[in-house]
Amino acid sequence: MQIERSPVIILVRPQMGENIGAAARAMLNFGLTEMRLVDPRDGWPNPKAVAMASGAAARVLDHARLYPTLAEAMEGIEYAYATTARGRELTKPVLTPEAAMAGARAREGRSAIIFGPERTGLENDDIARASAIVTVPVNPDFPSLNLAQAVLLMGYEYGRDMLPPEPAPHLRRGPAETPADRIEIERLGDHYDDQLTQAGFFFPETKAASMRLNLRNMWSRLALTQGDVRILHGILRQLTRR
Repeated sequence: MQIERSPVIILVRPQMGENIGAAARAMLNFGLTEMRLVDPRDGWPNPKAVAMASGAAARVLDHARLYPTLAEAMEGIEYAYATTARGRELTKPVLTPEAAMAGARAREGRSAIIFGPERTGLENDDIARASAIVTVPVNPDFPSLNLAQAVLLMGYEYGRDMLPPEPAPHLRRGPAETPADRIEIERLGDHYDDQLTQAGFFFPETKAASMRLNLRNMWSRLALTQGDVRILHGILRQLTRR
């Protein structure tokens, strides 16, 4: 999946191949596939990046483009966001990730999200080339985010309204995870009713009807899957085995 007009991710002077690979994984989690690298410290391509990227290597790293400077990496970009807690002395809008990515979704032209080196972050010369600053509102006593975390956060904010609304879409569920239907739950209730009756659970007789009603109501309230129903049948069969 690739989100239409999704932002370009620009990594400026990244230091470790592993971090580039982890950033690629974070990108692909949210449908971002275009990575641009500016003067990576350990050169490019980098086998450590490929190993860390796992399944994102073919979709992201194999198509990553290398540039000597940030200015050249801004080719085709109409609006760029610099992720940094610095550069406040520069006159630019300062946005949260949520506000910045809402703006990126609304733009028709290409946007870019710029990330700096792991140790020092972006320099003012880099930030000066961006349209706006994005600062994450984190714990002031520990504001450090690693590169992949920062990419993941921005990717999530960009894709949150366009990605599948459920963590596990129905078509990807295995049979055991499919919700049990009313007939399956009814049979489960009958099984327990029969065995509990034999065990003398519904006592005294004057309360038996309300006890049965409450138990049946409980089964209907539970969000049981087909797998849950099988397990509950199996538990009861094992407990009543003679």
